[in-house]
Order: sequence, then C-alpha cells, then structure tokens
Amino acid sequence: MHVLKFSDVYFPRINGVSTSILTFRHALAELGVRVTVVAPQYLDDAPADDVIRVAARRVPLDPEDRLMRRCALRQLPDRLRGLDLNLVHVQTPFAAHYTGVKVARALGVPCIATYHTHFEEYLFHYIPFLPRSSLRALARRVARGQCAALDAVVVPSQAMAETLRDYGVTRPLHVIPTGLGESEFVRGDGQSFRAAHNIGRERKLALYVGRVAFEKNIGFLLEVAQLARRQRPDLLLLIAGDGPALPTLRRKSEQMGLSEHVRFVGYLARDTGLKDCYASADLFVFASHTETQGLVLLEAMAAGLPVLAIPALGAAGIVSPQRGAVPGSHEVPAFTEQLVQLLDQPQRLAQLGQDAVAFAREWDAASQAIKLAELYRALIEQHPGQMT
Repeated sequence: MHVLKFSDVYFPRINGVSTSILTFRHALAELGVRVTVVAPQYLDDAPADDVIRVAARRVPLDPEDRLMRRCALRQLPDRLRGLDLNLVHVQTPFAAHYTGVKVARALGVPCIATYHTHFEEYLFHYIPFLPRSSLRALARRVARGQCAALDAVVVPSQAMAETLRDYGVTRPLHVIPTGLGESEFVRGDGQSFRAAHNIGRERKLALYVGRVAFEKNIGFLLEVAQLARRQRPDLLLLIAGDGPALPTLRRKSEQMGLSEHVRFVGYLARDTGLKDCYASADLFVFASHTETQGLVLLEAMAAGLPVLAIPALGAAGIVSPQRGAVPGSHEVPAFTEQLVQLLDQPQRLAQLGQDAVAFAREWDAASQAIKLAELYRALIEQHPGQMT
C-alpha cells in the first residue's frame, strides 16, 4: 500500500503536525505501508526519501511557515507519475487540502484528512479586528465544506469528533490519536541541562514546551509565575519553543518584573536537548484551550514528568484520568495554588511521575498505526481497481 500525505508544514518546521506525520510514517512502515509526503520547501531542509518538496514562499507575519506556490502545485501530477498511489491523506487545511483532494480525484483514489487544528479558536488571535462570532461562523463553514469533500475524517480525540459533529460535519469520523514511539521513553540528563543553562540543582523548575503562539495561552503561565514567586521565590518557569508570540511574551515578562523567574530557551533538538530539558524539570505546566489532542503532554509524561494542565478540548482526554496529571484550574490564583502545593510535595510528584510513564505507554504508536492502516485498507477496498 502506498499513501500520499499532503501537508502545509513538515520538518524542519517543528510542530505537532510534523511530529504526527513522522511518528505515523515510522509506525506504518512496520506494517508495510509506504508513505510519501508532499510538503513545502524550506531554506534549510535536507533531501529525504519519500518526501516531495514543493517550491514555496514566505507567509506574511509568520516567519516559520511557507505557502506552497500554485505553479509548483500544478506541476505535481507530473512528479507523481509512476508512484502507484492507493490513497491520499491530507494533514492541513490550506493549500495541501485543496491540492490533495484534487489529486485524489484525478487518480481515482480515496481521500481522507486528519483534523489537527481547532481553527475556531486560532482565528481570533490572528484576526482580532473581526468580530469573534463572524470568525467562528467562518471557521465552522470552512470545516464543513472541507470535510464534505472527503471519504472520511480522522480526529486525534473524542472531543474533536464531538466538535466537528456540532459543526454539522456528516462524513465518517475516526478517533485515532498520534501515539508515542519507544524513543520517547528514554530519559535525558536533567542535571547536565541545568548546568548548561546555569540553573541551580535545587531550584524548582516548571516547564512549558511547545509553539510559542498566542493561542497557547502562555500569558496565563506568566501570570501564574508572577503570583507563585511570592510563595516560591526559587521558582523558575522555563519556556522551550519558538513562534510568533515570542517577542510579545518576552516584553510582557520583562514588564512584569519576571526576568529572574521566567526564561525562554527556544527550540531544542528532540533527541538530545529536549529530553534533557524534560528531565531537568519538576513539573510540566500547560494552559492551552485549543489542543485537538495535547501530544506534548504525553511526551512530557513519557519522560517521567508530572503534568499540571487545564483539561480543555483534546487535552482533557489526557489530563482528566488523573494518571500522572492534575487538572488545572482555569483561574490564575487557583492554578498558582495548585502549582505551589505540588512543588511542596516531592513524594507526590515522584509518584505522579511514575504514573505518568505508565499512562503514556498506553498511547503507543504501533497500535494507533494499526487503526490507521485498517482504515486505509477499508477505504481502498471501496474503490475497485486499487491495489491493497
């Protein structure tokens, strides 16, 4: 079986979609499913097998992302000749979606998409000059239209399935979250990380990892740090990641007088620096309301790090079972009190860390890939003439 995945983002651009694609590629390969990815060309991407790069241009006001050029997308059919494709799987809702649907129709193969992003909440942060009600209606209308063009829709959580149903989506919905590979459970060197970043061995460290974007509600965590330092002067909030909100959050942190209590360390390599970063922390903190799954929570838990997070949307499925994770309050004072209390209970944190690893192991990549491969085969069988 040969699947073509279309995405508007992929490595070296680091985010949850890129991670999901790569995780499934590796796990599906073990099941005999070949995956070829069509993604934008970046300045620093290296040639890779089964990755077709499409000429792209920068996106205004978003230095991280690239928009694939129309002329290059029109040339794709020639580049795809001879690939013997069985199914198209779209990963993002921009140029990749419309091109993927068009290619699938031309080839006469099924087309599905994974709904990775809750755009109803994202749009408000990036188009603040339009009424929120108008943006919500637009997001829902676009989602319904895009899903209607598909044979099936994959969602990473039950919460997102319910959200799309509420939008009026009628296509079949399949809950298949991104799983974790065995490498995610390898623990890093926390003391080495602390030494490299001049963080005292005994200092209390709360960690956020992820895209530094407005929809991630990181400003909430800054307010928590400002309040928590009164009770825990040794608290350091570490923010690992990059994104469009970074300059704003840096300024806000300085204005709040948090230069000694908040540190931004940028992107960290997943296999080295990031693992060491997880191992250095006492607690993972997360306040986003827009996660369709909350994969980074599982990655932290796989590293043995307890989680304090607001159980919103997809993240609720990870946090609410309370196995290595504590549901955080939506209010700054209450969330702060939870943080301080946890830091004052090292034995509880240790037990939460053990529970977190056990819970994360239940989200293994192999079993999620089996579900996805079974969906692929079922859809392909509905298209006579396609090879399985």
